[in-house]
Order: sequence, then structure tokens, then C-alpha cells
Amino acid sequence: MRIEIWSDVACPWCYVGTASFERAVEETGVGADVVYRSYQLDPTIPMGGDGPTAAEHLSQKLGGSDRVAAMHARLEAAAEGFDIDFRWSQIRRANTFDAHRLLGWALHTAGAEAQRTLKKTLLRGYFTEGLDVADHQVLADLAASAGLDRAVAMALLDSDAEADHVRAEREEAQRDGITAVPTFVLDGQLTLQGAIETDKWAKALRRMSEDSGGT
Repeated sequence: MRIEIWSDVACPWCYVGTASFERAVEETGVGADVVYRSYQLDPTIPMGGDGPTAAEHLSQKLGGSDRVAAMHARLEAAAEGFDIDFRWSQIRRANTFDAHRLLGWALHTAGAEAQRTLKKTLLRGYFTEGLDVADHQVLADLAASAGLDRAVAMALLDSDAEADHVRAEREEAQRDGITAVPTFVLDGQLTLQGAIETDKWAKALRRMSEDSGGT
């Protein structure tokens, strides 16, 4: 079974949603080839520089810190049991274009499992460690933490490699009407969206596996 996951490194619901999905895959034992696709929630964020924290930006966008606190509480409740530690005060807005280039490179040179590991590492780096996932040195360090060659990753980041890939995926998402993440596409047939509960994921995976003759 092939599962494409449209998501962004700076999307907290993507972190929760993919953790729930991964738990269901582990519990069901369903074989799944997982590929992460590029989606930027806000491609207009400037590259580099010290911008506002994510919480400060959300406060302006949502109309106050109380609403931000309520949203954070919902995320923390949804993340319970998945070993996700959101450290809101450390998280700053970041342009994730280069992070997506790195994910594309991992997929194309090391395979889907390497990309999958890197994605988890990037999410943890951004939401728990408060790292700047637009910074090339940080991204290269995270690539090394995920088992990839740091020097090669740095060379990739210092070039424009995989930029066309990220742009092409952004255009594909627009053509396919994908406007929110995470979005999961199972075998090109079933599309699921959001931070779906693990038991619901398990049912969907088993059903798709049975329909495709898997185990």
C-alpha cells in the first residue's frame, strides 16, 4: 500500500496526525510505503531573520492569547500518548522551503524510509527543540541525526537542488484541491485529512489492505 502524506514541518496538527498514523501502522502490521509530499502552510515567511514566535503570530491572527492557549490545549490533548512535547515559547515561525528540499533529497537519494525518519526528526527539532528549520546548519545537523550524510546535506542546501521538486509538488497540491494538512492519500484512491484517531486509522488501513489483497 502506498500512502502519500501532504504535510508541513511547521504544522502542529501534522505532527500529531502523522504520529497517530504511525502508531496505527505499527499496531496493525499493515505494510505501507510512505512518501511525504511538500506543502508549505505559509510560503511567504521571509527566509532568515528573527521573526515573531509562532504564538505571537497566532495571537494576532486569532485575536488574542486566550484563543491561542485554547488551541494549544486542544493540540496537547490530541498529542497525549504520542511522546510529543510541544514547547510553544521556543517555537518561531520559519520558512520551510529548504526543509522540504532536504526531504525531497532524502527520498530521491536514500529512499522513503530515510525520508520518513528525517521527517520525524525535523518535526521534533522544530516543535520540541525550538530549532530554526530554515537555517542550513540546523537542517544539516538534523539530517545527520537522522542518519544521513551531513556534508552532502549541506552541499544540497547551499545549492538550488530539489527546488523545482518542491515547487512542482506545491502546484500539484493546488491542482488536486489540497488546501489543508495533513492530507493522506491511500493508494491514490482514499483521501483522509486531519489528525485522525489511531483506532480509526487502524480500521482504514485494514480495510484498504483487505481490498488490495494484502495481509
